[in-house]
Amino acid sequence: MPFIVVSGLSGSGKSTVLRTLEDAGFFTTDNLPPELWGAMHDLATARGITRLAVSTDARTRDFLAALESSHERLSRRREDLRVLFLEATGEVLLQRYNLTRREHPLGDTLMVDFARERELLAPLRAIADTVIDTTSLSGKELAGRVLQLYRLEQDFHLRLVSFGFKHSPPRDVDMVVDVRSLPNPYYDPQLRPRTGLQPDVAGYVFQDPASETFYDEVRAFVRTAAERARASGRHGYTVGIGCTGGQHRSVAVAARLAEDLSDLNVDVTDHRDMKLEAS
Repeated sequence: MPFIVVSGLSGSGKSTVLRTLEDAGFFTTDNLPPELWGAMHDLATARGITRLAVSTDARTRDFLAALESSHERLSRRREDLRVLFLEATGEVLLQRYNLTRREHPLGDTLMVDFARERELLAPLRAIADTVIDTTSLSGKELAGRVLQLYRLEQDFHLRLVSFGFKHSPPRDVDMVVDVRSLPNPYYDPQLRPRTGLQPDVAGYVFQDPASETFYDEVRAFVRTAAERARASGRHGYTVGIGCTGGQHRSVAVAARLAEDLSDLNVDVTDHRDMKLEAS
């Protein structure tokens, strides 16, 4: 994986790029002077960190005199050193600043600041491997461009949590699915002390065609919701699966969904109330 230096004009999208790289597994450091690139590389390498991205821009203007020498030294050690420079038109940068109401790091009138910043960062632009004009790009489009540029995959996880409604639904989920209409093993004395992870309990839950039809509809809806979340740029989506006590039906459904939706990188984060009910 390349060592990526992200630079560019204020308001051009550097924060979006850093967040995108971080979500793709990069360790990111913002506002790092060029003289510290090599030290950051050595520190990360010593800890086994292979994906590293740093940001250097106008905020480090007092240290840019060492830019060329720092870049040359690191490029000799890292053939995969890459410099990405972002820019946009002054009018668009002005619109973005008016939305955020942030002060420009150079602290003058904005249009004057943009012109001074272009001049100040010209050496960084000159050594860039890639220059992206973000004038007409949304944040999502810029993120997609970066993922494509460095051939990165955007990690996505579908997280499933089983629970019992009588212990209250979880508050940190995106969606709650109620499976209390499925057959309840609680009423079978032999199955009552067991859990939905055991085949005979799961067989009881999905014992008839109506139960299978209901499960198929739940699975389709969860898939649709997760895929739409992923398409919107989300990196994770959490679904709570609830029955009465959280021991039988919700556990069985969550476990089956984890198998059937494995292509969505499913993680059953917790059978929250299973141990509580079984104890």
